[in-house]
Amino acid sequence: MDAPFADADPVAAQSTPLRTDVLIIGAGPVGLFAAFEAGVIGLSCHIVDALKEVGGQCIELYPEKPIFDIPAVPVCTARELVERLMEQCRPFGFPIHLGQQVRSVTQRADDKRWTVVTDQGLEFDAAAILLSAGNGAFVPQRIALDEAPALEGRHVHYAVRQVAAFAGQNVIVAGGGDSALDWALALRKVARHVTLVHRRDAFRAAEATVQEVKRAAADGELDIVIGTLAALKAPGGALESVDIKQIGGAVTLPADHLIALYGLVADLGPIADWELDIRAGRVIVDTSGYESSRPGIFAVGDIAGYPNKQKLILSGFHEASLALRKAYGYAYPDKKRVHVHSSYDAKLSARILGTEAPSADLPER
Repeated sequence: MDAPFADADPVAAQSTPLRTDVLIIGAGPVGLFAAFEAGVIGLSCHIVDALKEVGGQCIELYPEKPIFDIPAVPVCTARELVERLMEQCRPFGFPIHLGQQVRSVTQRADDKRWTVVTDQGLEFDAAAILLSAGNGAFVPQRIALDEAPALEGRHVHYAVRQVAAFAGQNVIVAGGGDSALDWALALRKVARHVTLVHRRDAFRAAEATVQEVKRAAADGELDIVIGTLAALKAPGGALESVDIKQIGGAVTLPADHLIALYGLVADLGPIADWELDIRAGRVIVDTSGYESSRPGIFAVGDIAGYPNKQKLILSGFHEASLALRKAYGYAYPDKKRVHVHSSYDAKLSARILGTEAPSADLPER
């Protein structure tokens, strides 16, 4: 999924740090909603994510999985949720910097603002930092075979970026979760042949998806093979077949491409070195404003830890809303923010609807 208002990040051309009220680290659903909330209360923001696509776990792990607990939305897929959130924050045009992992965070002694630098050399000057990084930085769980690294990007893949790239090819999809089954079903429509390989005959996916895969297999639209990857045969550097180890034997499958969808490995990475109170992989926060042990750094969503924490998207929305209202004080310490309901906010209405709102004597945000 492309970010329609993403920044191309021409790091080499950057002469001064990008100044912003809030730097949001993580472009999953909670991070995207946080960007919208920042715009609502009058804060500028930039978003940074180590992944190359917005959506976080929703897009990387289960894009077609149905979600039922978003208020006023009876059901939507994870991908649809991300698309709607992108549309919601689009009027503010906040830049999204993808493929950038934050490496260092330092606080200046004079004005207490934060200097944040990514692994690609992008530098930010922020009044506050909002961590919405899920379980930390995510990297694909890779294939533990010696032949795999040399084939990555050409024949071995850990995500599907362009379905057309697999047209007319023999494709093996390895994995048993929502993402693996969803892509096996999608690719069967364009590939020459699709084989779904999983270590056991029980899948970790939505029951409706499992049944659809089994129906497709019964109709000869794809194959299901139970076993584990044993070896990749790639004479001349091009994948030709994959050996599958099974109980009591082995089988060799022809393959032009292998897509391994074993999920993502979560790692707090550099966040663990930011002198935060971290317990069991969670950044401990004060629930009055979801601020961490370091004033000016906030944590929301799955990465936030506190008593009775509920790891739900809607909980992250609530946390982000309160965190940003406290962050406002860091961006504008001499300005009192006056609460205005969105229904009566003329400036917000004009921006989102693209029309002139009815005149009203309303306080500034």
